[in-house]
Amino acid sequence: MKELELFEKIGNQLNEVKLSKMFGKPCLKINKKAFACFHDNAMVFKLEGATHNIALAYDGAKLFDPSNKGRPMKEWVQVPYSNSKKWKSLANEAKNYVESLQ
Repeated sequence: MKELELFEKIGNQLNEVKLSKMFGKPCLKINKKAFACFHDNAMVFKLEGATHNIALAYDGAKLFDPSNKGRPMKEWVQVPYSNSKKWKSLANEAKNYVESLQ
């Protein structure tokens, strides 16, 4: 699965990042806090501000709703593989955001 391989490659390229699980899905953590995960062949990022708005505007992107019950996680944006060229920069932005919260 090329999508998951890309997710893992991005995680391995970021400093101090650990591959882990969140909601049973592969995720990336910094200082034990998740900032990205892999769901439905898409990468999901915890973002804020302008970066959040930009990511949400990508074709096919949407707020992450892991339960599929209409209760999206407002800070988390799911970006499909069709925008995978943006994944690494979004992962870095998400990592920086989560690091700033600590």
